[in-house]
Amino acid sequence: MTILGETETLSVERSIGELRAGRPVLLSQGDAVSVVAAVETLDDAYLRKLENIASGPLRLVMTAARWRHLGLVVDRAAAVVLDMPPTTKRIGELVTAQSAQVSEPLSSPTAIELAAVDLVRLAMLLPAVVSVPVSSATRQKLAALCRVDAVAIETYRAARAARVRIVTETPVPLEMAPHSKFVVFRGGEGMRDQIAIVIGTRPGEPDPSKPVLVRLHSACLTGDLFGSLKCDCGDQLRGAMTHMAEHGGGVILYLDQEGRGNGISNKLRAYRLQAEGHDTFEADEILGFEMDQRRFEFAASMLKQLGFETITLLTNNPAKIAALQQSGLTVVGSQRLTGRLNTYNRSYLLAKRDRAGHLIDKTLLSASTKSGK
Repeated sequence: MTILGETETLSVERSIGELRAGRPVLLSQGDAVSVVAAVETLDDAYLRKLENIASGPLRLVMTAARWRHLGLVVDRAAAVVLDMPPTTKRIGELVTAQSAQVSEPLSSPTAIELAAVDLVRLAMLLPAVVSVPVSSATRQKLAALCRVDAVAIETYRAARAARVRIVTETPVPLEMAPHSKFVVFRGGEGMRDQIAIVIGTRPGEPDPSKPVLVRLHSACLTGDLFGSLKCDCGDQLRGAMTHMAEHGGGVILYLDQEGRGNGISNKLRAYRLQAEGHDTFEADEILGFEMDQRRFEFAASMLKQLGFETITLLTNNPAKIAALQQSGLTVVGSQRLTGRLNTYNRSYLLAKRDRAGHLIDKTLLSASTKSGK
């Protein structure tokens, strides 16, 4: 513990900021130390600087999902040694191309490299890193770089989830529910704030002595705010609010988990791939992401702090039900949320039903559609 907070948490959060700013960080485990750089931020000049400090070969580390897309089956992240001198062109092919020939043999990642991939995921960057071994003498010259221990990264999410706390709350009268309030939480997903919207049409709603309607809603900028036709997120959000207003109130947890936890930039990269014919999960795999990066344990803590421990969940996703049950809440039931079907979101809804097990009515998806409707 320091005056600035817990050393481990502080080092992870500083490292996230450094990687997003395009700077490398030092990762350590015991006596082993490597410089790691997020592939997304690399250019040729940056790569040359990494090459100049290396005491051994540079290694590219990517997730199992990305290797799987390239035709190589591994059970976790794996690494390849980059030919010298390494080029951003070759790295880019391996990291983002829809197809690439892999001639380099795969090798098991070090503990540092596994932690590095997790760190760039926390930073909402593409899940690929270049790992650079450095000598003891060189480490002394890199004292200005942020240093973080691999174990601190491994335990970071759980540590932050355990410390989710209310920052502020205030009444916000809504059109359909005048006795509503917004509650801001900090924690749960790194440095990001989370919002609870407690919806009531009259004082005392919702009643915590009865099962409360709850919706876990992952933020969707394109659907919630701009009315994107590619998903049903906006419809689900507004449908949940209306249903709660008509049935004694409820709680919407508006969670900063854009793009199933991948972040807005990766979500829009996936949209581009979907426009080329891939479904939503195939697009994520091409980028190196598994089916769903989200975690919901901290949502249970938010609800408990609000005084709600017995709930009816508005969702089509069985994983949300299981996560809240495993976190100690009593889920007495669940109700489906149906958005409007249109030409643009039909394949998305089919993929969620058929590949992720979402409980979406077959009747909805068999309905005829009109373009843009």
